Amino acid sequence: MSDAAAASPLKHFVTAKRRINGIFEQLSSYISDSAAFLEEIHLSEEHDPVIDEKKVAEVKDYTANVAGISEVLARRHMKVAFFGRSVLPSGIGHTTNCFISVGGTDGSEGFLTTEGSEERHSIKTVNQLAHALHQKANLGTGSLVRVFWPKSRCALLRDDLVLVDSPGVDVTTELDSWIDRFCLDADVFVLVANSESTLMVTEKHFFHKVSERLSRPNIFILNNRWDASALEPEYMEEVRRQHMERCATFLVDELKVVARDQVPDRIFFISAKEVLSSRIQRAQGMPEAGGALAEGFQARLFEFQNFERRFEECISQAAVQTKFEQHTLRAIAIVGTMRQVMDSVHLTAAEHRSEREDRAAFIQQQLKLLSQQCRDRIAKLAELVERKVSEAMLEEIRRLAHLVESFQCEFHSSPVVLKIYKQELHKHVEDGLGRNLTDRCSNLVNSSLQATQEDMVEIVKPLLPPSQRTMAGAVTSRCCFNLSYELNCEHLCADFQENIEFRFSLGWSALVARYLGRDGARHALYSIPGQVARGLALTPVNPSLPAPPTGPLSQEELMVSMVKGAAAPLASTSMGIIMVGGLVWKAVGWRVVALSFGLYGLLYERAFKRQFVAYAAEKLQMVVSFTSSNCSHQVQQ
Repeated sequence: MSDAAAASPLKHFVTAKRRINGIFEQLSSYISDSAAFLEEIHLSEEHDPVIDEKKVAEVKDYTANVAGISEVLARRHMKVAFFGRSVLPSGIGHTTNCFISVGGTDGSEGFLTTEGSEERHSIKTVNQLAHALHQKANLGTGSLVRVFWPKSRCALLRDDLVLVDSPGVDVTTELDSWIDRFCLDADVFVLVANSESTLMVTEKHFFHKVSERLSRPNIFILNNRWDASALEPEYMEEVRRQHMERCATFLVDELKVVARDQVPDRIFFISAKEVLSSRIQRAQGMPEAGGALAEGFQARLFEFQNFERRFEECISQAAVQTKFEQHTLRAIAIVGTMRQVMDSVHLTAAEHRSEREDRAAFIQQQLKLLSQQCRDRIAKLAELVERKVSEAMLEEIRRLAHLVESFQCEFHSSPVVLKIYKQELHKHVEDGLGRNLTDRCSNLVNSSLQATQEDMVEIVKPLLPPSQRTMAGAVTSRCCFNLSYELNCEHLCADFQENIEFRFSLGWSALVARYLGRDGARHALYSIPGQVARGLALTPVNPSLPAPPTGPLSQEELMVSMVKGAAAPLASTSMGIIMVGGLVWKAVGWRVVALSFGLYGLLYERAFKRQFVAYAAEKLQMVVSFTSSNCSHQVQQ
């Protein structure tokens, strides 16, 4: 591309188009991010939101609006509409009888399409175009033919420029339809007049309608066929002055589209035929001034070049204004609205933040006071629970004998059976104490706990949002709490050792005395050699209980000693044992012996339970304080 082409005023439109498209892309991204941000804020702020739903929807709509504008801008191009009785003579008998839109194509061959059809018709020259149009006799004056000409063969078409040629404005009455279809988006209008005559009424009428529909349209007037003035040089300046005055009056006074000082840049005197001929000559490598050209050609060529320069400047500026100004103003309005929305959100958020900071400080201060009140209430409740659990536990310890007495299980002095008996007794005592303590304390604890929680909730409620106040009430309604006492009787009474000695009328001493007499019994019970040796003293259960006796033998020991003593004289024969058994059986009878053994077991178990009650009561009293404190801690938790 030459330096002249690079410096063409039409490049201003191309650059502006590229920049504004980039701006709208950024604007679309900004609006999309803003819409997502505002929607997130709106959804997160259920109460007293900083932005309402209507404003969020409005911002979302801007996204679609900007996308639509971007799509329109991508298709925008500069458009020039030519009107008049004749624009270019394309051949003998050929004039345009329909609208022709000429745009650029990147291909090397030109082609055309007709309205309502996508079929391409190849063209290589202007004459071929004229013949192709002439052959389509069915094309009306309101039809549009699109011509795509290689950009490499026309500098104007390289820069998003479209040229529209019209039929003569004097051959139709469909001016309003033409304006609506082909003129409303035109950036520049070129009125091609005949310098051999004056402006026609139909031409003026058409542009008056254009001026009514468009605000200050850009109009150039080309007085074509000015080469005819060379035939009458003496009248050239007078005719030029008359044409200039009439055209100026039309543009300045009638249409009011330009100022008086702009007239020289809008009215030109040219010969399109001469310009075309000279450029063909140049394209073929021959001098531009070659051929049969009228006198004064250089001046007319210079004026045409001046027209091209002014025309390019005007169309570029006009296209930027007409194609981009409206969308730019819309973008400015959208940005202004977005700024107002964001400023509103910022101010509202700042106000909310200040209000919430003040409320947070107030709530923090109130929570300190309320926390102290709640701690005091909890402390009183914990103290009450500790006292009530302690009282209930002491009462249950006093009633421990009844609980132990209710225990029913097979009893035997055998160590294995006795171990199982103790384990079951520990479980029975622990479960029974737990049930009894629960019965005594649960209602009081739950009612006190419920009342305390309700008081605490009522204190805190004024600080909660309205929607959460009912939820706070639901929390207290679900309150159900059971204390865990964890007495662990098996561990507590693990060191318990029973120490029992029976003395009753049907024991072995009474039976021996009845059989042998008082003296004989005394001799048998206390004068038997080799008495059974006593074991070590057992662990005392309670210091207040008497120590185990060290005098007479236990009943079992007594029985063994008695049998040995009675059988000693008869030890030489087996009859001695039979005699002793027979004597006892004869003395008391079998029923008395059986009853003695039953009473022996019953009294043994009762003595065991009494000792266990005394031992367990003492141990439980030692953990009353610990258990009540543990329950108090549970309530605090």
